[in-house]
Amino acid sequence: MNKEAVFHMMESQWANPIDVDEIIIRLRTAKEKLEVYLVYGWQFDLPIVWNEIKMEVAYEDELFYYYETRIRLDDRRLCYVFKINDGHNDYYFSEDGLSENYDLADAYYNFFQMPYINEADLFPTVAWMKEAVFYQIFVDRFARANFSKDDSYINMVWEDKPSPVSFAGGDLLGIVDKLDYLKDLGVSAIYLTPIFRSNSNHKYDIIDYFKIDPHFGDEDDFRKLVENLHTRDMKLVLDGVFNHMSKDNPIFQDVLAKQKDSDYFDWFYINEDKTYETFAKVTAMPKINTSNKKVQKYLIDVGKYWIEKFDIDGWRLDVSDEISHDFWRAFRKEIKGLKKDAVIIGENWHDGSSFLMGDQFDSIMNYSFTKASLDYFKGEIEARAMAFRLNRVLVRNKDQVNRMNLNFLDTHDTLRFLTEVDGSEDKLLSGIALMTVFIGTTSMYYGTEIGLEGAYDPDCRRSFLWDRIGEKENLIRKIKEIFALKRKDAIREGGIRVKSDEGLLIIERFYGSSKIKLVINLNEARQIDLGDFNILTSNRYEEGSLLENSFIVLEKNTKLF
Repeated sequence: MNKEAVFHMMESQWANPIDVDEIIIRLRTAKEKLEVYLVYGWQFDLPIVWNEIKMEVAYEDELFYYYETRIRLDDRRLCYVFKINDGHNDYYFSEDGLSENYDLADAYYNFFQMPYINEADLFPTVAWMKEAVFYQIFVDRFARANFSKDDSYINMVWEDKPSPVSFAGGDLLGIVDKLDYLKDLGVSAIYLTPIFRSNSNHKYDIIDYFKIDPHFGDEDDFRKLVENLHTRDMKLVLDGVFNHMSKDNPIFQDVLAKQKDSDYFDWFYINEDKTYETFAKVTAMPKINTSNKKVQKYLIDVGKYWIEKFDIDGWRLDVSDEISHDFWRAFRKEIKGLKKDAVIIGENWHDGSSFLMGDQFDSIMNYSFTKASLDYFKGEIEARAMAFRLNRVLVRNKDQVNRMNLNFLDTHDTLRFLTEVDGSEDKLLSGIALMTVFIGTTSMYYGTEIGLEGAYDPDCRRSFLWDRIGEKENLIRKIKEIFALKRKDAIREGGIRVKSDEGLLIIERFYGSSKIKLVINLNEARQIDLGDFNILTSNRYEEGSLLENSFIVLEKNTKLF
């Protein structure tokens, strides 16, 4: 047995209470033929009565198996060790590592433990996120409805390709006008890029956090949007830019004018030579010192204001991994205290596990899923490597996080997925099926359903071409079919297995007696046996054959007697 590969960590994604009486336990081993058991008891039983349950492989990658079990608890104080059999000997894995001999009667000093499951430490899932289909809108480019506003700022024809300084004229009322269209598409939540007063078209350089930018409308327009969404049982998440602000923000202008005499001088990172830290290297966006307690109060008040006054449903947090953990812990307490089911989503492009222990974010934008999808659909990795990549994404997070992570193919910060796959709508549909069946929250960038293409920013921010709706009727219809899967219990609540089989990528979701299976084939046509599964949706399936660049979603529901 490869002893060096065995790993576990207490009170983490490796030992994760999901309620006061239920916990998920994981153990990593090398990819060997082993039998793994969780040996557990209640810490203050005298003597401890040890129970034993066999663990199963839930995930695998190139190097490791990841075993998992979920157990019900009779006591909130859990103690446990692992028993591993390699076909010859039993080994026990405890805080002291692996040993062939382990005295369970004298385990108090070195068993693993969950000292006590406190309600305040639980990480609840935001229920509506498990079945949500998000639609991300870059407001200036989606739709315009207010033609009485001052539009002297508009400097591009709607259909033209944008430049970094283009303004097309999209507004909040334009979104209101399209809500029935979005609802019919299967969308249940909207994520808006920033809407606050700013000089730019993207609004990530905020001048006033408490004002709607007049390019987009006013408070009445915004209230109308929120109310119309909620009437349709849809949610709204806003973009919170708390890492930096505009240099034209009065707060920063006060610092420029008064320097160290400004009340806001320590709100930023000002150097002795009067230069300052910024977002990236953009001097127009000074970086905010979120370790400052006065800054924390100010920005938390911003977060609370839009919930209290307009009842928004959460925040997507820009450049979230550059902001102090201390701030996010305070932010979460205030936001969740105000609206328990308001979601908090971080923009972390990399492993965000340090932010995802239940005291900061609910989830992140799942760029690891996005990159794996790009590599797979562009032909840079095959199905087996893709399955391993997706399993690694899953095992790095707690189950609650996986169910709320935002799975997407592209955003306003990336090339359009359709452009990345050379315009293949079949690969696009397979990608949408993957991000919908994969565990988590589905998120689609506006215009994807009409085949909108685009290279890197600003080209990925083209205007929505509404006259394409009829032309792309078949693509839209197929996306509707895929999004309808989110209402299935196996997708909304179920477990997941990710694997490959002879070049096919397979995602299995299961809940109770029902099972849903997604099969993706990027290779030559392949015969597949449906068995006792029924077809829910597919794009290129003919007479028992799954054609190249195709997917199929199957459902099995066997009643148990």
